[in-house]
Amino acid sequence: MASSLSFSFELFPPRTPEGVAKLPAVAAKLAAVGPDYFSVTYGAGGSEQNGTYETMVKVVEHTGLETVPHLTCIGSTRAHIAELLDRYKGAGVKRIVALRGDLPATAMSASAPGDFHYANELVGFIRQTHGDSFQIKVAAYPEMHPQATSPDADFGNFRRKVEAGADAALTQLFYNADAYFDFMERCGKAGIDIPVVPGIMPITSFAHAVRFCGGCGADLPRWIRLRLEQLQDQKQALLDFGLEVVTRLCETLLRNGAPGLHFYTVNQAEPTLRLWKNLSLPGRSYDAGGPAHEGHADVA
Repeated sequence: MASSLSFSFELFPPRTPEGVAKLPAVAAKLAAVGPDYFSVTYGAGGSEQNGTYETMVKVVEHTGLETVPHLTCIGSTRAHIAELLDRYKGAGVKRIVALRGDLPATAMSASAPGDFHYANELVGFIRQTHGDSFQIKVAAYPEMHPQATSPDADFGNFRRKVEAGADAALTQLFYNADAYFDFMERCGKAGIDIPVVPGIMPITSFAHAVRFCGGCGADLPRWIRLRLEQLQDQKQALLDFGLEVVTRLCETLLRNGAPGLHFYTVNQAEPTLRLWKNLSLPGRSYDAGGPAHEGHADVA
């Protein structure tokens, strides 16, 4: 596997005492295979601003690896974003994942409160205030953002983020490789050449796959959905099938030029580590230590 490829893991700030207690062990297991970095998500409506920073600090403390905070701008003022950027710079952060964030339920992006309405405005503000101090990553949506009015409008939003100064992109989860390849063809025709790293979510249950795909507008192919539904009461068989499907997806992406993979771990170590092992990705070996399944309830 080419050393220039980027492999990274995403975590979220735990929302329960049990999740907080479990996170160091999860991060340590994931860190053992040597990812390029961790990223830490940001709460809807800014609800986890402090949680993002605190989780980032804990991950660095327990793993020693670079950890990249997500930063959303919807509903925020320029002064508040400037304060957060200064805080991250002071903590030695080198990369930022710059996102619009979730809209309030009743708001359109152009009418939402705050000084920012779109992610490209946040990217431009980071460049204006901090120059090249941060590498800026943005989101890409191979199957279109669920709130976009059309594929062309959505791609135009992505292009504006690149023009504002984005260095790289991480995609929303998807299970159809052709959607990614089509998106990359569109990037090529538009003269966009920043790395666009596929976002990969392991399939660990029927309900979670349906919920995550429904929430972000990703297609769960009918044949996969039907097999998962059939296996939903057979935990290990479903996990084996789901990870086989995602392994094949990752192999197809890497074989056809994807610049790496960004794994949405959902604060679980073993499903992602099984994918890592299946793909023979670089890093130290590990002992999965039994069935590769960890429940979701204790990390919510």
